[in-house]
Amino acid sequence: MKKNTKKKIKRKSSKFKKSKTSKLRRKNRRGKIKKKIKKFKKRKKIKLKKRKRRRTTQKQRIKIPKFKKQKKHLIKLSFQKVINFLLQPIFRAYDDFREKRKIEKLRKIALEKKERERQIKEEERLRYEAKQQELRDEVKLARERSIDLKKFIRQEQAILRREQAQKRLRFLEEIRLEKKIESFRKRELQEIKHLEKLALQEQREDYRPVEERLEKIKEKYRLIREQKIRERVESLGVEISDTDTKEDLIQKEKEYAEHRQTIELVLESFYRSANSLVFQLNKRYIPKHKSILRVIDRRYESNECFIRYDDSPDEDWLILIYLEDSDAKKGKIVVENKANP
Repeated sequence: MKKNTKKKIKRKSSKFKKSKTSKLRRKNRRGKIKKKIKKFKKRKKIKLKKRKRRRTTQKQRIKIPKFKKQKKHLIKLSFQKVINFLLQPIFRAYDDFREKRKIEKLRKIALEKKERERQIKEEERLRYEAKQQELRDEVKLARERSIDLKKFIRQEQAILRREQAQKRLRFLEEIRLEKKIESFRKRELQEIKHLEKLALQEQREDYRPVEERLEKIKEKYRLIREQKIRERVESLGVEISDTDTKEDLIQKEKEYAEHRQTIELVLESFYRSANSLVFQLNKRYIPKHKSILRVIDRRYESNECFIRYDDSPDEDWLILIYLEDSDAKKGKIVVENKANP
């Protein structure tokens, strides 16, 4: 057994030695081949340098393509380079597509921006034209309103002149009646004097019928005067009785006139304010197609003044101003508004 083991060990060692020697030989061969290749390359380089130097001195020759170098380049091509070469047109096409899409997008944005600017300019132009039209309409309305106001003022002045003329006529009528009463009184005195003269001339024994006749004439004219005064006072709305004398009626008429004047003075500021309010409303806010406002003065007649539309009746007033209970001492002025119920 021991012999067998020894033989095996010897065989193994001999095999190991043989393998080692073969490896060393191969290495030596490779080393020699490499040295030869290096020497060959050096010689080639030297030859190439010499040729280059010679070429500089010699005339230009036709260059023959070196297929060996191209072969080397072809040998150096790898799988990755081939794939890159094949995929390069696809990537280029994709990049071109992206570039075109980007350019298209930018073009669309530019067009949208231009369209937006055009719309903004159009809107500004329309706004400017609308404002110009509005200004023209305002100027036209102001002109028409001024014409209407002038017309309204003329109408108001005409109404005031008419009312003043009516008051003047009433005053003249009163003066005429007073003159007529005075003429009746003068006639009465003249007739009395004439009758007295007749009585004295005739020298009648019984003078009583003449005196009775004179008294009847005096009473007749007195009753006429009182009746005229009574009618005038009744037309003013003052309460009178049958027992009131001429002096009482004249006193009541005076008191009524004074009371009316005090009421007019109390309501004067409100009447003026109403006139200015109506003037401003007609000037600024009342449109052309609508009727204008008017202030109706009834302070002397019925202790009130009110605002209504020109084409409306007196019952359809908008603002009513009056003195409560017609009491100037209390001075309580009531303003009723139906404009905004």
